[in-house]
Amino acid sequence: MDEWVHQAEVWVRQAESWIRQQPTEQIYIAAAVVALTILLLIVASCLKSSKPNTIVLSGLSGSGKTTIFYQLRDGSSHQGTVTSMEENNDTFVLHSEQERKGKVKPVHVVDVPGHSRLKPKLDEVLPKAAGVVFIVDAQDFLSSMQAAAEYLYDILTKAIVVKKKVPVLIFCNKTDKVTAHSKEFIKKQLEKEINKLRESRNAISSADISDEVQLGVPGEVFNFSQCQNKVAVAEGAGSTGTIIFCTASANPLPMLDAFHVDC
Repeated sequence: MDEWVHQAEVWVRQAESWIRQQPTEQIYIAAAVVALTILLLIVASCLKSSKPNTIVLSGLSGSGKTTIFYQLRDGSSHQGTVTSMEENNDTFVLHSEQERKGKVKPVHVVDVPGHSRLKPKLDEVLPKAAGVVFIVDAQDFLSSMQAAAEYLYDILTKAIVVKKKVPVLIFCNKTDKVTAHSKEFIKKQLEKEINKLRESRNAISSADISDEVQLGVPGEVFNFSQCQNKVAVAEGAGSTGTIIFCTASANPLPMLDAFHVDC
């Protein structure tokens, strides 16, 4: 032990001697570099440890994204809401959680407009997403099936979504309507359409496709279970507020306790 103490004293004296031989300006610069390095390490550690809490509401125009946004925030469908051309972006405690006792964390929810010209907005928010809710109009599904499948395909093949394994919940909205299709029907049809898209796009040179990851298992018919990130399908009605908590463990968005529907 005494040898270690003696050696440490020698090192301290050598360091003091070296410092005295250096110009004052160089010492200040070295100290500043050390301080800046420590600060950057602290910031990087904080950023790494903080979990994303952004939920992205996506889907075609008219699917009911904005209505669901208001239901989550206010518990109201805001009758008269029309298709939004600008994103709704807010951080709040979910309306269904406001009466809950104990610590409740706010959630950042972004409602991305579904118009084709505004799709770049989606690319801006996906890197921050903790989860994506893809909303489908179950009543008018057949007429928009192909477009919905293309939009969903684009999300599921985004490199950032695959790399971070961002969970996706496909929410079949407006199932309170008599003419609405079931979630099982919608799931199967989306899988069929995505399988067609996968085959056609795989025929294109990878050099012509930017930021896209191959979807599914080569040689097998596509289904959502093949995705590297978790994909689940749920159904409900935003206009009536039946989107309040998912009772099934299939909900891939546990932080969004907002889908009290049959998953």
